[in-house]
Order: sequence, then structure tokens, then C-alpha cells
Amino acid sequence: MTNMTHWKRNAGLFIGGQLISMFGSMLVQFAITWHITLETQSGVWMTLFTCAALLPMVIISPFAGVWADRYNRKYLINISDGAIAVTTLILAVVFFVSGENMLLMLVVVVIRGFGQGVQSPAVNALIPQIVPQEHLTRFNGIQSAVQSLTMFATPMLAGVLLTFIPIEYIFFIDVITAAIGISIVLFFVHVPRLERVQTGNGLGAYFGELKEGLRYIGDCAWLKILLCYTAFFCVLMTPAAMLTPLQVARSFGGDVWRLTAIEILFSLGMVMGGLAISVWGGFRNKVHTMIMACFAFGVTTILFGVVPNFWVYLSIMLLCGVTVPFFNTASMTIMQTKIEPQIMGRVFSILMMINSLAMPLGMALFGPLGDLVKIEYLLVVTGALLFASGFVLCASKTLKSVGEPTLEPEELP
Repeated sequence: MTNMTHWKRNAGLFIGGQLISMFGSMLVQFAITWHITLETQSGVWMTLFTCAALLPMVIISPFAGVWADRYNRKYLINISDGAIAVTTLILAVVFFVSGENMLLMLVVVVIRGFGQGVQSPAVNALIPQIVPQEHLTRFNGIQSAVQSLTMFATPMLAGVLLTFIPIEYIFFIDVITAAIGISIVLFFVHVPRLERVQTGNGLGAYFGELKEGLRYIGDCAWLKILLCYTAFFCVLMTPAAMLTPLQVARSFGGDVWRLTAIEILFSLGMVMGGLAISVWGGFRNKVHTMIMACFAFGVTTILFGVVPNFWVYLSIMLLCGVTVPFFNTASMTIMQTKIEPQIMGRVFSILMMINSLAMPLGMALFGPLGDLVKIEYLLVVTGALLFASGFVLCASKTLKSVGEPTLEPEELP
């Protein structure tokens, strides 16, 4: 796969098509969120829509992993994109014909969650098929920067559009961007053929492949460590990611501009971090890059809990955003280079499940605690634990050996 011709053009077209499609999808997702917030002002409805967006990804992930390893990943990405666009189009037509329908909007959010759950492991597993291993870190860094830039722009744009046009017109933007993105990936992106192990088409064969993926993770020591640590990291970063707006409102003032500023600077930091890792490439051993990110994220989280000046707080928020792509890019690159391509989809589906569950679990733990003790205390404690976890990674010889770029991909057990 490393002897690909014109891989930069091919990879550029892929990331461009995905960017266009993702832009429309996120625009609609934020538009729905803002619309529900303004129209209902109900915590119950917000909870329903949050669960509708996240739980389908958890439910579909084991199936999506098998599909990503069994079928053509490019087609799987386009089919899920198309399904999301079609359901959004139906919702727009219903809104035009009969007016607003909150329950139908909820159903569409569920379908969009399933579509995203199918698409995510397929995308992550396809990237090593079109990008040489030695360039994966830089490509993942660019992709992270592009995604962060989209996350930076779409919430504000969704708010502006909702101010001037009805939400059903915004739905059509997703349909148009999906059509453009699908066309680019389908017709212009060449994906090398991947040899797959045929195990049959029956239900027993399907569950056999699912068990094979779980067994692969269970038998692979470094992968178990990495997935467990990712879950630990995601849970402990919850106060910094989710409770800082509440902290700002309590400690510095509930002005809208303050809450907007921390979101903008965190997203801007993620863009900068993605660009930085794409240019630098990280340490030779990718685990060392992860360790550096753990230390940096831990320190910035601690500082959130002790800094008394809001302007200094904002500068720390920017630095905190910079650290995230270093951890994500390094861990993603390790998995993309060390896991057998034929089983990669199943592994990434488990990773997606971990990421989808970690934040709600973290909120279930730290959210109520935030009403009992000062959020500053939670930030200092979780930051100290994250910093200390960097030493745990330092002590893992198994994981550090896999971080070396000279090792071959893990063989199937």
C-alpha cells in the first residue's frame, strides 16, 4: 500500500469530500440543537436529543466494525452519508408541507446517529489504505485541524442562519453538501483493493467475525492498554471539556461573551494543535507524543482550577485545545500502523463505542459532584490524575515498544 501513485491527490480529494459532507452534517446538527434549545427551553427535550445522537452510535458500533472489515469501505462511507442526507431531505419536505414536527426531528437525529456510527470506523480504517504509513501522522494531524476548524465555524454559522431563515432551508444545505462530498469520494478517490478473509454470509459467520475482533483485542496486550487508557483519559477530561462553562459562569460571570470566548479559543487551539502535529510529525516513538500530551493536558486542567484572572484563563484554554490533537493523532496513528487492515474496522468500532460512552459516564460522575463541591477542586484533582497517568504510560514497556515506527503490524491471533 505504500507504493501508491499520486497518493497526495487521492488523500486530498478524500479529506476534501469528507470535509464538505461533514460541514453540512455538523451545521444541521448544531441548527437542530439551537432550535430545540430556543423552541422548547426544556431540559427533558435536550436530554432526549443528546441521547438520540449518542446512543445509536454505541448500539451500531459492533455491527459497523464487522461491516467495515467485510465490505468495501468507500461504498460504506458513501451509503451512510447518503442515508443521512435522504432522511434530512424527508424532514425538510415534511416541515415545508405540514410544519414543525418535533418527534420526526427526534427520529431523524436517531438515524443520523446510526449513520455516523457506521461511517466513523469505516473512515478510520480506510485512511491507511490510501495514505503511506510514514505519512499517517501528518495526514491525521491535517484531518484533525480540518475537523476542528469545522467545529469552530459551524456553531456560529448555524446560529446566524437560524436568525434569518427557517430551519428547513438549513436542512437542504446538508443534502447539497452530502451530494457533493459523496460524488467526490465515489468518482475521484481510488482505494486499493483489500484482501479479505471470507468466512461466509450466515448469521453465525457474522458473529464469528465479531468474536474474532473481540478476541484480537483480548489477545493483543498493547491494544488493551491503549483502549483502557483512552477510556480513562476521556472520562477524566470531562470536567475540563464539559464543566468549564459552568465554572466560568460561577467564578468570572455569566456573560455570553465569556462562554463564547472559551469555546472559540478551545476550538482554535485544536486547529493549531492539528496543524502543529501535521508539520512536526511528533516524536519518533508515538507513545512519547501521547505522554507529552497527557502531561500538558494535566497541567492546563490543574491551572483551570487555580488561575484567578479570566484573561489568563483564556490563554490556558487555548493551550489546552492545542494538546488534544497530539494525543488523538498519535494514538490513532499507532492503531492504523500496527493493526492488521482486515480487522481494523472492528477495532475502531470498539474505540468509537468507548468515546461515545466515556463522556456521558464522566458527566454522570462529575456533573452531580459539580453541585456539591467547587468545580475548581474537580479540575485540580482530575488534572493531577491525568498528569500522573503520563508516568503510567512511561512505565508501559509493552506500549512504548509498539510506538516505535520500525515494528511490523500485529498479526492476527
